[in-house]
Amino acid sequence: MRDIRIEFTNERIIPSGGLAVVGAILGKSDFVKKLNRMDVTKNRSQHQIKNGDILLTYIGMLCMGKPQFDAVREMEDDPEFYKYALGVAYKIPSEETLRQRMDDIGRTIRSQILQENVEMLRANGIHPAKLKEGYVPVDADVTPMDNSKTKKEGVSRTYKGYDGFAPMLAYIGTNGYLVNTKLREGSQHCQCGTPEFLKETIGLCKQITDEKLLFRLDSGNDAFENMGILLEAGCYFNIKHNLRREGKESWLSMAKEHCKNVTTPRDGKTVYTGSDWRMISYKLDDGTEKEVCVRIVYEIIERTTNKYGQFFLEPDIEVNTFWTNLDWDDQDIINNYHAHGECEQYHSELKTDMDLERLPSGKFDTNELVLELAILAFNILRMIGQEALGRRNPRHRENVKRRRHRTVINNLINMACHVTSHARQMVIGLGKSNVWRDVFQYVYGSFAYFTA
Repeated sequence: MRDIRIEFTNERIIPSGGLAVVGAILGKSDFVKKLNRMDVTKNRSQHQIKNGDILLTYIGMLCMGKPQFDAVREMEDDPEFYKYALGVAYKIPSEETLRQRMDDIGRTIRSQILQENVEMLRANGIHPAKLKEGYVPVDADVTPMDNSKTKKEGVSRTYKGYDGFAPMLAYIGTNGYLVNTKLREGSQHCQCGTPEFLKETIGLCKQITDEKLLFRLDSGNDAFENMGILLEAGCYFNIKHNLRREGKESWLSMAKEHCKNVTTPRDGKTVYTGSDWRMISYKLDDGTEKEVCVRIVYEIIERTTNKYGQFFLEPDIEVNTFWTNLDWDDQDIINNYHAHGECEQYHSELKTDMDLERLPSGKFDTNELVLELAILAFNILRMIGQEALGRRNPRHRENVKRRRHRTVINNLINMACHVTSHARQMVIGLGKSNVWRDVFQYVYGSFAYFTA
């Protein structure tokens, strides 16, 4: 094996050329101008680095999968490129300035970020993918974030058995665009604050699409109040029913008496599938109480032997029930709820691919701002990944429906490029050995020149 000589050169070789696409997407709105006009530091003099520059820089860091504040130092080697690529007006902030200003901003611009996310999706022609039945799914779920062995504000014991946060997130479409998020303390019950979160999410989703919305929630959010909010808003739902104190034996006896759809997939296993109707009551905004009859779909499994033929001393009973206002077949309702589990992959992309499992600040309001900015970064990465599908690249497979964020970050964001300036324009050069350069050129052109 021959030795390789290492030399330092003065060439401008940037490791994150894909930020040019991020800047092209963010540059289509007046979000930055609105932020610059906001005064969030009333006790201090006016800063040279405006709010827009602070948040643009941090969104770029999130898109690189580097949410820790000290990661901004990687931009110091060639700040001119990062300013140009992201659209930063004055300069890239230092780590100390970034941390301090994020603390100052806190939760003061939540509504502006959520509205900017809606406008960004609409400005780039994003239409959430529908189910084959024509409904647009909206998956809302709580996902614990492990922040053990820290003294961050709001960290407490989660239902997973470790210390951390328990934010609630909502995704729209079968390809999973993040539409809303709310940071919560780890010990907070998943239903606490959910009605307000649902109302906010419904309003945001109706701005993104005119199609029928189908909300899917797990058993932790089985509450008549939630169903009432969705019914009054004209939305459809498929919610896992929490049995609470209902006995499994009573469900099995009811199914044996009334169920007509009985199957035996194997010896010792019997499956009962059907529907029942129950009255629920909820309060309207004016305080009046309303009662409606809601369908509940059940899937009851009785096992007398295991898959190897070993008999049980007592039958094993499994009961799965679902609240819904859809008119689909029972089995279609069950299968549709199982598709709700795909949002766990979206959680993984946020927490693992974007490295947001452990939030960077010790202050709760700052971490809430980080999670809200992550909405924009998450959707930018999703937009890039979806646009890259079907283009010429070496790893494409026909059955791919979306690209994970880690694939987008590794292959399209962290793309090494040679930067030069010519005729008052910055030129990004991609080497001939880069197999993703055709995809990158197409994706950049799609967003840089797209007009809604």
